[in-house]
Amino acid sequence: MANSLAKPLRSQALKFIYLQGVVALASALVVWLGWGVLAGKSALMGGVVALLPNLVFTLYAFRFAGARQVQQVYSSIKRGAGLKYLLTIVLFALVLKSSAVILLPFFSAYVLVMIVSWFAPIFFH
Repeated sequence: MANSLAKPLRSQALKFIYLQGVVALASALVVWLGWGVLAGKSALMGGVVALLPNLVFTLYAFRFAGARQVQQVYSSIKRGAGLKYLLTIVLFALVLKSSAVILLPFFSAYVLVMIVSWFAPIFFH
């Protein structure tokens, strides 16, 4: 169960995930308008490959908070990070193996969604 100290932190982190989702959709829309349907679909898949692992990490990392739950916080963050990396690898493999994608929009959207995290301190306190 998540404790009450973690709820404000989790809501801030979920706002950040929401911002990443908006960036993923906006980049896919721009690519779709500029280069066509397949390129837009590729950009959307790149955004999703970046977004889903971050969501999983956020849900795990902000389950616990407080000085009395240090071990739970540590193990939850460690588990979340491991799942994030595993999910990223699996999603890359699935998309690149099973879908017809254009690599430039796919990787560009992936990198763009990941770069959003650099600017998170500007938007969130």
